[in-house]
Amino acid sequence: QVQLVESGGGLVQAGGSLRLSCAASGRSFSRYRMGWFRQAPGKQRELVASISSSGTTIYGDSVKGRFTISRDNAKNTSYLQMNSLKPEDTAVYYCASSSVPLSSGFTYWGQGTQVTVSS
Repeated sequence: QVQLVESGGGLVQAGGSLRLSCAASGRSFSRYRMGWFRQAPGKQRELVASISSSGTTIYGDSVKGRFTISRDNAKNTSYLQMNSLKPEDTAVYYCASSSVPLSSGFTYWGQGTQVTVSS
């Protein structure tokens, strides 16, 4: 059974940093795109960042230059380093993975971790 489990969320002051982790299990994810999304209250889920199997990254405009996505295929884990956090970054953050090599779509989702940035 494929499972994605996020960790690392919490409460931080504006300007601070957090690192989110996404531990994948059930199969190897080295050949698949992984991503991070977020959803704030009353807003649609949006892409934060994604990383291909070869390490190519994509970022949402609002986080460029502040967030960094990475992956450790040996550990079946992806990370989201978040720096210079702003109150508008407050949201539930979800980890996701594709199920087809070279696909940009996401099939598997974690349950989410809350990130709250206080001003």
